[in-house]
Amino acid sequence: MERDTIMNKENIVLIGMPGVGKSTIGVVLAKVLGYKFIDSDLVIQEQTGRLLKDIIAEEGIDEFINIENKVNASINTDNTEKSIIATGGSVVYGKEAMEHLSEIGTVIYLKLDLDSLSKRLGSLEKRGVVLKDGQTLEDLFNERTPLYEKYADIIINEHGYTIQQTVKLIEAKLGV
Repeated sequence: MERDTIMNKENIVLIGMPGVGKSTIGVVLAKVLGYKFIDSDLVIQEQTGRLLKDIIAEEGIDEFINIENKVNASINTDNTEKSIIATGGSVVYGKEAMEHLSEIGTVIYLKLDLDSLSKRLGSLEKRGVVLKDGQTLEDLFNERTPLYEKYADIIINEHGYTIQQTVKLIEAKLGV
């Protein structure tokens, strides 16, 4: 993607595996840049009145992905206020959501290797991670990585970096 096109987009959308720090980095980045912060997982919880893990348990994975797709496809950022949007790890399964998010923002894939991810993550079920029966973190990683790469305007490899260093890398890539 052309740099001018990236910089003309008003918002920044963070995608990546659970545990890469999308929400944490999103909050810090929003403070540093003076942007509004939106956590799409919290928007889903607000709109449904349920925790992500409860939606998955009660409705199943396919319906959760459907709900996630609809909510993310309808995220409306105020035209007067730039936003950082931290998405759930499974957002890349929603074609409409990803098309919408790509239109309204620069999509940044926060990339972390499998070993580092497995060390960071606690219980996947408690986090509301979309895992099919018998699916491992490695399976999920291998399934999602090509999707993250497909939708990313910018890829930030976080391996060995602190939150502050990752934020600096993002700023440098964006030229801000």
